[in-house]
Amino acid sequence: MEINWVVVGWIIDMILNGFMWLVIAVLGLSLIDVTDKWIRKSLKLMEKVDLWIRDFIELSIEWILKKNLKILSSIILIIIFGILSQLGIIPKIIS
Repeated sequence: MEINWVVVGWIIDMILNGFMWLVIAVLGLSLIDVTDKWIRKSLKLMEKVDLWIRDFIELSIEWILKKNLKILSSIILIIIFGILSQLGIIPKIIS
């Protein structure tokens, strides 16, 4: 009985290919888990910074209104709205 080396090679290739895909899946899942933790931490940091910026802007506007500085408040609002429109936040709020 003669050995069909094509079939043997095909079976070995399937086994090695399956093993490599298993290794790739394990590495990929562990990498996804690590990056998921990093993304969660960065989102928490972004939320803290966002709240800090909102509080700062609110307190600055209240201070400007309390001091009755209309020209300064107009300039600051123009700058804030310009930054928000460049970042694309204002169209999201409007629509």
